[in-house]
Amino acid sequence: MRFVIVTGLSGAGKTEATRSLEDLGYFCVDNLPPTLIPKFAEACIQSEGKIEKIALVIDIRGGIFFDDLFESLLYLKEHEFKYEILFLDASDEVLVKRFKETRRMHPLAQGGRVVKGITEERNRLREVKDKADNIIDTSKLAIRQLREKINYIYGEEERTERELAITVLSFGFKYGIPVDSDLVFDVRFLPNPFYIPELKKFSGNEGPVRDYVLKHEETQGFLTRLEEMLNFLIPNYIKEGKRQLIISIGCTGGRHRSVAIANALYEELINQKRKVSIEHRDINEDINRGGMKL
Repeated sequence: MRFVIVTGLSGAGKTEATRSLEDLGYFCVDNLPPTLIPKFAEACIQSEGKIEKIALVIDIRGGIFFDDLFESLLYLKEHEFKYEILFLDASDEVLVKRFKETRRMHPLAQGGRVVKGITEERNRLREVKDKADNIIDTSKLAIRQLREKINYIYGEEERTERELAITVLSFGFKYGIPVDSDLVFDVRFLPNPFYIPELKKFSGNEGPVRDYVLKHEETQGFLTRLEEMLNFLIPNYIKEGKRQLIISIGCTGGRHRSVAIANALYEELINQKRKVSIEHRDINEDINRGGMKL
């Protein structure tokens, strides 16, 4: 049985995530009072295999009942009932924009500013976020991309408990570190193609930049040590029961060095037969914001 607790910030995409889980065959219950989680879990067990995939949406809409969540999670742990927590997050700027576009009122900002409600909600959810097995930052995700992530993590029927879904993510530090990162590596120490006129217009996905970044001795040394570290970490993450691993590679703008390094790491993990995907979060940000003239 796979038992997923879906939670996170209001406006971060819990509804779409739940719809995706329903499409994958999960029995979904929205806004269940946390105090009822133990009884619901017991009922699922007594179904004798009729219910194999369950998703419960728990968030601050439950008001004072939300505070019972940790007591219920402790009960599940004490009775050796396995569960996962999926946490949906997004930046304050994006959340405010979403609330204004939909003209919805934040549940903790009745009659006040949305941003104050978001801040209070972040504080209340900090502990449950720390306990999350999977965190998805939806700040820059379209609905289709969120559905793809849900499918990637929860959608494979033949996936075993010991498998680990790895995402290699390139980003630019000037646009912020991805909030769902598990491991963050800074490659700003590598020679920067941005300052070479004939390379500046290309990205790390293209041959000229890729070849330039990878040809340097310090790049090869970094990749060797990074691969050695991951060869140690990944089996131990699997042993510990971790489901998802986000490896974030950052440079200044997220267009050149981080992209080339992320691609090289992705190829190595593919060669190792790992379950891995790759994303380049900020590869076009400089262009979109007018910071690079081509």
